Amino acid sequence: MSVSIKTVPTKPYDGQKPGTSGLRKRVKIFQQENYTENFIQATLEAIPEPGGAKGATLVIGGDGRFYIPEALQIITKLSAGAGEFYASPEHRGQLYTVFDVMSVYKLLAYAKGLSLRICQHDIFALEAMACRVSKLIVGQNGILSTPAASNLIRKYKATGGILLTASHNPGGPDNDFGIKYNVANGGPAPESVTNKIYEITKTIKELHIADIPEVDFTKIGSTTIGGLTVDVINSTDDYVELMKDIFDFDLLRNFFKSNANYRMLFDGMNGVTGPYGYHIFVKELGLPESSVMNFKPLPDFGGGHPDPNLTYAHDLVERVEKEGIDFGAASDGDGDRNMIIGKGAFVTPSDSVAIIAHYAKAAIPYFQKNGVHGLARSMPTSQAVDLVAKKQGLEYFEVPTGWKFFGNLMDAGRCSVCGEESFGTGSDHIREKDGLWAILAWLSIIAYVNKEKLGSSVHDVLQLHYKVYGRNFFSRYDYEEVESKGAEEMVDRLRSQIQSGELKGKKFGDFTVALIDDFEYKDPIDNSVSKNQGIRIVFEDGSRIVIRLSGTGSQGATVRLYVEKYSNNTAEYDADTQKALKPLIDQALIISQLKEYTGRDKPTVIT
Repeated sequence: MSVSIKTVPTKPYDGQKPGTSGLRKRVKIFQQENYTENFIQATLEAIPEPGGAKGATLVIGGDGRFYIPEALQIITKLSAGAGEFYASPEHRGQLYTVFDVMSVYKLLAYAKGLSLRICQHDIFALEAMACRVSKLIVGQNGILSTPAASNLIRKYKATGGILLTASHNPGGPDNDFGIKYNVANGGPAPESVTNKIYEITKTIKELHIADIPEVDFTKIGSTTIGGLTVDVINSTDDYVELMKDIFDFDLLRNFFKSNANYRMLFDGMNGVTGPYGYHIFVKELGLPESSVMNFKPLPDFGGGHPDPNLTYAHDLVERVEKEGIDFGAASDGDGDRNMIIGKGAFVTPSDSVAIIAHYAKAAIPYFQKNGVHGLARSMPTSQAVDLVAKKQGLEYFEVPTGWKFFGNLMDAGRCSVCGEESFGTGSDHIREKDGLWAILAWLSIIAYVNKEKLGSSVHDVLQLHYKVYGRNFFSRYDYEEVESKGAEEMVDRLRSQIQSGELKGKKFGDFTVALIDDFEYKDPIDNSVSKNQGIRIVFEDGSRIVIRLSGTGSQGATVRLYVEKYSNNTAEYDADTQKALKPLIDQALIISQLKEYTGRDKPTVIT
């Protein structure tokens, strides 16, 4: 079967360089003529060898935000048009797509039937270009959480996936959209791929778009367009099956049945994990529907900011305190982040990954079967998980921000549990951070601890951990959408002080600088080197501050300031984090001159 292909002239757009989590811009930017088409075609052309896009199977889905329906149709038409071929030079005005691998004889017969002549050169071109993208696996209504997409890529051995998400950023016609490519291991594309995408976007001149009707993504089923198969699947089934293989759902059901007064509340924040949370907590674990809130994905996330922290998940926080709910949890727009709270208790993401690592083999069947082969954290994340690794005799790693660095370690069998302070926690079951996985891990820990001491709360689990390891007080100050020039000048000034060595040994309040550097990471698996990953200032008492610019925003710059202080004084274990860290935060603002360079008196968000 043949499909008519339109060759559409286009021109490059500036600034289509993917960041750590793909390309993120305002919706109106993506709606510009051919803007989305340019980036999608560049992505298809940049799919890594061996094979590239030829015969590719791609997983497609997103977080339900505004503009996803239009983007799905664009991806389908460009995928169907990716295998175009030309006839002999005098007939190059007529384009067709051949979707099955043909022998030279079949190609000649095909051409003869069209009364076209094909020269030998064209035959080789046909075989090289024919049969590129062969299948799209798409979540119903375009809904797929990022961890669910990673699972599908791995489960069905797909070539990769295109994820339509701006993660925790707001949605709606006046807010953000994003496109991210994941490779065959299910993880984010490495820089070699994202750089190639960017280079193609800078020179792109034409698009090859299949002239086909729109696909109905609301109905589960399979559609064939020429030789391109589009499978629309249930968004939650495969992921829930994976979770049931990792965790003991019978144990969790029995825990809730045996503790009838124990209440949990999950906030889907009107993002992608709402349907997943409903499926797991209500349908599988038998909890009442009142145990889930904001579980219907909305294009604008209900007008909220789908970032699971104390500021943006304030409705959940208020309900947990007001109603005395035992266990509260939230996930973000695309489902890869999480927040864990309890009455009178907030679990920092740094503590969360350390506690999950501590209980992994005791409380989670997956690790009882597969073992724990190493731990890792992003550089800005507190050193709490390092202490667990040392006590358990495990290898551990400090990597730059970005989940792809964990993926390399996991593929090599050297990392089983990892996390980032930005509310991302995960394991080697997939190659993305996984919000619902972390929530189920915490519920498993609560059930395990309650077998020893009935009535143990989230607060109790925290205190038990501190008694073994001490407490790493940790906080992050985010200054969002600041003027880029000032933020970059602030960082440049700190880099010049690294070069001059003027800060080393200098005293700020009660803190004396022992080390200042710009974090550099040499990957132990592929030997790649990542430079300029964040300014670290470490003090003689082990306290530290980290300053870096984030690449997850859609405009301006986001400055992140991290502060950490360790204590093994039991009298401090229940102290308020901000009060404990205030002397260090005050000195961090003096050292960075953040106010002077950004004009900001206070952060947008404190976590």
